[in-house]
Amino acid sequence: MATKLDHFAAQLGALGNPVRLAILRFVVQAGPSGASAGAIQEEVELPASTLSHHLKRLVEAGILSSRLESTFHYYSVEYSALTELTNFIWEDCCKRGGGCCS
Repeated sequence: MATKLDHFAAQLGALGNPVRLAILRFVVQAGPSGASAGAIQEEVELPASTLSHHLKRLVEAGILSSRLESTFHYYSVEYSALTELTNFIWEDCCKRGGGCCS
Protein backbone atom coordinates (compact mmCIF):
# COMPACT_ATOMS: atom_id res chain seq x y z
CA MET A 1 0.00 0.00 0.00
CA ALA A 2 1.34 3.42 -0.95
CA THR A 3 2.06 5.77 1.89
CA LYS A 4 1.48 9.49 2.05
CA LEU A 5 5.20 9.93 1.48
CA ASP A 6 5.04 7.75 -1.67
CA HIS A 7 2.11 9.78 -2.97
CA PHE A 8 3.83 13.12 -2.54
CA ALA A 9 7.13 11.76 -3.89
CA ALA A 10 5.29 10.69 -7.06
CA GLN A 11 3.79 14.17 -7.41
CA LEU A 12 7.17 15.83 -6.91
CA GLY A 13 8.65 13.38 -9.41
CA ALA A 14 6.08 14.46 -11.98
CA LEU A 15 6.99 18.08 -11.32
CA GLY A 16 10.72 17.34 -11.44
CA ASN A 17 10.90 18.00 -15.16
CA PRO A 18 11.32 21.52 -16.59
CA VAL A 19 8.71 20.96 -19.30
CA ARG A 20 6.09 19.66 -16.88
CA LEU A 21 6.80 22.50 -14.49
CA ALA A 22 6.32 24.98 -17.37
CA ILE A 23 3.06 23.25 -18.29
CA LEU A 24 1.82 23.48 -14.71
CA ARG A 25 2.69 27.16 -14.45
CA PHE A 26 0.88 27.89 -17.72
CA VAL A 27 -2.24 26.00 -16.64
CA VAL A 28 -2.18 27.71 -13.23
CA GLN A 29 -2.09 31.07 -15.02
CA ALA A 30 -5.11 30.02 -17.09
CA GLY A 31 -7.24 29.85 -13.95
CA PRO A 32 -9.94 27.37 -12.92
CA SER A 33 -11.28 26.87 -16.45
CA GLY A 34 -7.89 25.54 -17.51
CA ALA A 35 -6.16 25.60 -20.87
CA SER A 36 -6.65 23.69 -24.06
CA ALA A 37 -4.02 21.21 -25.19
CA GLY A 38 -3.47 23.41 -28.24
CA ALA A 39 -2.76 26.48 -26.13
CA ILE A 40 -0.39 24.49 -23.93
CA GLN A 41 1.36 23.11 -27.00
CA GLU A 42 1.80 26.61 -28.39
CA GLU A 43 3.26 27.79 -25.07
CA VAL A 44 5.79 24.99 -24.59
CA GLU A 45 6.50 24.42 -28.28
CA LEU A 46 6.44 20.62 -28.26
CA PRO A 47 5.17 18.05 -30.75
CA ALA A 48 1.71 16.76 -29.82
CA SER A 49 2.96 13.28 -28.93
CA THR A 50 5.62 14.64 -26.57
CA LEU A 51 3.15 17.03 -24.96
CA SER A 52 0.69 14.18 -24.52
CA HIS A 53 3.29 12.21 -22.57
CA HIS A 54 3.95 15.12 -20.20
CA LEU A 55 0.25 15.86 -19.70
CA LYS A 56 -0.41 12.20 -18.97
CA ARG A 57 2.25 12.21 -16.22
CA LEU A 58 0.70 15.29 -14.58
CA VAL A 59 -2.81 13.81 -14.77
CA GLU A 60 -1.63 10.45 -13.38
CA ALA A 61 0.05 12.28 -10.49
CA GLY A 62 -3.25 13.99 -9.70
CA ILE A 63 -1.86 17.46 -10.34
CA LEU A 64 -3.92 18.17 -13.45
CA SER A 65 -7.30 16.95 -14.58
CA SER A 66 -8.52 16.73 -18.14
CA ARG A 67 -11.88 17.15 -19.76
CA LEU A 68 -13.16 16.80 -23.29
CA GLU A 69 -15.31 19.58 -24.77
CA SER A 70 -16.40 18.76 -28.29
CA THR A 71 -13.11 17.76 -29.94
CA PHE A 72 -10.86 19.77 -27.60
CA HIS A 73 -9.03 18.54 -24.51
CA TYR A 74 -8.73 21.00 -21.64
CA TYR A 75 -6.45 20.66 -18.65
CA SER A 76 -7.11 22.21 -15.26
CA VAL A 77 -5.07 22.35 -12.08
CA GLU A 78 -6.17 20.22 -9.17
CA TYR A 79 -5.77 23.02 -6.66
CA SER A 80 -6.56 20.82 -3.67
CA ALA A 81 -3.74 18.43 -4.68
CA LEU A 82 -1.25 21.30 -4.92
CA THR A 83 -2.41 22.63 -1.57
CA GLU A 84 -1.98 19.20 0.03
CA LEU A 85 1.49 18.89 -1.49
CA THR A 86 2.69 22.27 -0.26
CA ASN A 87 1.08 21.73 3.15
CA PHE A 88 2.93 18.42 3.42
CA ILE A 89 6.23 20.15 2.66
CA TRP A 90 5.63 22.82 5.30
CA GLU A 91 3.75 20.86 7.98
CA ASP A 92 6.77 20.25 10.21
CA CYS A 93 8.59 23.49 9.42
CA CYS A 94 11.11 24.38 12.13
CA LYS A 95 9.91 21.47 14.28
CA ARG A 96 13.45 20.57 15.29
CA GLY A 97 14.76 24.12 15.29
CA GLY A 98 12.51 25.35 18.07
CA GLY A 99 11.39 28.41 16.11
CA CYS A 100 8.58 29.16 13.78
CA CYS A 101 9.14 29.73 10.09
CA SER A 102 7.55 32.67 8.37
